[in-house]
Amino acid sequence: MLPVITVRTVDYHTAGEPFRIVDIAADSLPPVPGDTVAERCATAIGPGGSGTAPRRGALDDVRRLLVQEPRGHAGMYGGFVVPPDDDGAHFGVLFWHKDGYSTACGHGTMALGAWAVDTGRVAAPDDGDAQVRIDVPSGRVTATVHRDGGRTAGVTFRNVPARIGARKVPVATSLGLVEVDIAHAGACYASVAARELGLDVSRAALPALIRAGQEIRAALATHPATWHPGGPLLSGIYGVILHEELPGTPFGPHHRNVTVFADGQVDRSPCGSGTSARLALLAEDGRLGPGEDLLHESVAGTVFTGRAVAGGVHGLVTEVTGAAYRTGEHTFIADPNDALGTGFLL
Repeated sequence: MLPVITVRTVDYHTAGEPFRIVDIAADSLPPVPGDTVAERCATAIGPGGSGTAPRRGALDDVRRLLVQEPRGHAGMYGGFVVPPDDDGAHFGVLFWHKDGYSTACGHGTMALGAWAVDTGRVAAPDDGDAQVRIDVPSGRVTATVHRDGGRTAGVTFRNVPARIGARKVPVATSLGLVEVDIAHAGACYASVAARELGLDVSRAALPALIRAGQEIRAALATHPATWHPGGPLLSGIYGVILHEELPGTPFGPHHRNVTVFADGQVDRSPCGSGTSARLALLAEDGRLGPGEDLLHESVAGTVFTGRAVAGGVHGLVTEVTGAAYRTGEHTFIADPNDALGTGFLL
C-alpha cells in the first residue's frame, strides 16, 4: 500500500499577496541538485528554461500539490527553503507559483524575513532590527525585520541592483500601440502607463489589464533588452507592470500598479521586485529625488514604500518596505488513492 504524503507549510501574506513556506530539510522532502540556489532553480525549471513548461520530479509534485486546487489556487505563491550558497546567508529559497519558478520575489523575501524571526530561526531583539540574509536565484538579498514590543512590525527588503534594459520600446496590442520600458530587478519587468491603453488601474479594469499584460509579455519574448548578462535564467520578461500616477505625497511620488506575471497571474501586492524596477525608471527620469520615497499602491489598495539607496556600476540599489503577516500553519495530505492526485487548475 502506498504511503500518504504529508507536507507542512507556514503561510504568510505580504500586502495581500500569499506566500506559502516549505522547509525542505525539516519536512524531509527530496533535495534539489545544485551547488548554488541559482543552479537549483535551473534544475527545478528543467530543459527549456522558460519556467512555464510542465514539470517532472518529486519536489515539483509538491509545488503543484500546494498551488493547485483543492489545496491552493491559481494566485498562490510560495517558496522551498533550501541551503544557502555559503555561510554568508541564513538560508536559500526557490520561489514558485502556479506555472513554475521565478528568480526573484520581493513580497516573498519580506515574508521569509518575518518567518525566520517569528520562528526563532534568526535571533532578533524585542525592539529594533534584525537582518535576515537570503540567497535567491538572482543573488543575495536582505530582509531587515523591524521589531516593536516583541512583535514584527514591518520588513524592509534590499534587492539585488536594478538596471534598465530599454526605454520606449514600441509594442502593438489589441488596444493600440504603446511604449514600454524594460528594467531588470532580480527578474525582468516591462512597464507601461495604463492610460496609454485607455485603462485605469482598478479592479473593474482587471480583465483588460491582464489581457494587455499577456499581449505585451508575448510581444517582448525575444526582445534583446530582456536578455540579462547573468544568462538565460535571469532573462526574458517575467512580469508586466501597468501603472498610473496619483497625486504625490510630501515624501515623493505616489503610483498605483497591477503586475501581471507568468500566465496571467495578478500580484495582489504592489510587487516587491517590480517596485525596484519602477524605482530605477523613476530615478533615471529625475522623478525620484534624493531622500524621496515612492508610495507604491496595489490594485487591492495595499502599499509598499520604496527608495533608492545607492547607485553603482551594477545598477541602482533599492529598498522596499512592507508588512507581512502569518495567516496559518498547515499539514497538507496527498492520499495515493485520491484520483485528483496533485490537484487541478480552473
